[in-house]
Amino acid sequence: QVQLVESGGGLVQAGGSLRLSCAASGRTFSNYAMGWFRQAPGKEREFAAAIIWSGSVTYYADSVKGRFTISRDNAKNTVYLQMNSLKPEDTAVYYCAAARGVVVAGSIDYWGKGTLVTVSS
Repeated sequence: QVQLVESGGGLVQAGGSLRLSCAASGRTFSNYAMGWFRQAPGKEREFAAAIIWSGSVTYYADSVKGRFTISRDNAKNTVYLQMNSLKPEDTAVYYCAAARGVVVAGSIDYWGKGTLVTVSS
């Protein structure tokens, strides 16, 4: 069993930065690929970024590529999402996710409860 708790969301002006953290419980954190998804008001949840268990490979949605960076610290059971050059369209609830396999919405083993990011124009 893995529990995920996100933090770091908040209100930021366009062009600003935020760093999200996701703390995982349990001793098997390093067995999971981790990801961040987001859900804007009135829209479906979408993939943002993912990182494999070792941290050596990362994946990004085109909409965040070059602006967001995902990383993980297996010693701290934590995954991060550094978000730079934020845009109003990045406003969403951001969810942390853990998967034993591929990080896609239909294959997630555990979800966090989400943290709200609001980007003002």
